[in-house]
Amino acid sequence: MINQQKVEELKRFAVQIRLEAMKAFRVLGFGHVGGSMSIVETIAVLYGEVLNIDPKNPRWPDRDWVVMSKGHSGPALYAALALKGYFDTSELLTMNQAKTRLPSHCDRNLTPGVDMTTGSLGQGMSTAIGVALGNRLDGRKSHVYLVLGDGECDEGQVWEGALFAGHRKLDNLIAFVDYNKKQLDGYTKDICDLGNLAAKFAEFDWFTQDIDGGDIEQIYAAIQKAKSQHAKPSMIVLNTTKGKGCTFAENVLLNHHMTFTREQADQAIAVLEAELQGGARK
Repeated sequence: MINQQKVEELKRFAVQIRLEAMKAFRVLGFGHVGGSMSIVETIAVLYGEVLNIDPKNPRWPDRDWVVMSKGHSGPALYAALALKGYFDTSELLTMNQAKTRLPSHCDRNLTPGVDMTTGSLGQGMSTAIGVALGNRLDGRKSHVYLVLGDGECDEGQVWEGALFAGHRKLDNLIAFVDYNKKQLDGYTKDICDLGNLAAKFAEFDWFTQDIDGGDIEQIYAAIQKAKSQHAKPSMIVLNTTKGKGCTFAENVLLNHHMTFTREQADQAIAVLEAELQGGARK
């Protein structure tokens, strides 16, 4: 169990991640807002409570790994890394600009704290499996946390990897699907209906859970339950809202990559700042 004080801390951390990501988006007035915002609570739980990491030693061999396979959600990951001290938050304002260390998609060769280069959808499944298998062969006790997009699950490589990981019983691999039910150009059900994702992964011999991906307590509990399982990789299906917490994105259909005005960004930032201040007064 996680106590209520920690829950409130993690909720605050999630708002801080959204706020810092929005400040970064505001500079250029465009970006992958939708999928960055929908995965924030999971990032907050991982970096705020779960991961065994050392920001002063990003390449520590025994660390837990995070593979953000849906690499376009890098802005949320960058915000969490900055808040954890991998680099200064001021660097977030260079995102997607010339000579930045924070490109549109995650790059382990540029960004301190990014464990795997991602962005070509489907490939994160394979690389995460490779890391998990390698760590097991080396006798490491660490876990690999993989984040997939729901639209990304249209890729055959995801299911080839799912078959391999189940067969190899990679119980040090814990995966999430950010099931916000949208992809680049519409709803997943209209483009390539995913059906029951938890049931599908279970058929590939994964331990599966289906939870509210915006609920800090459910996310934490699901991760702990996954870590207690043996002889199977784990899949946690996160039912989320694309664009969550962003005033100009949350209720828009096509919110995968968006352009927006300075005024829209300022309003979204003001709402998040007020949410932080309100939490501080409780």
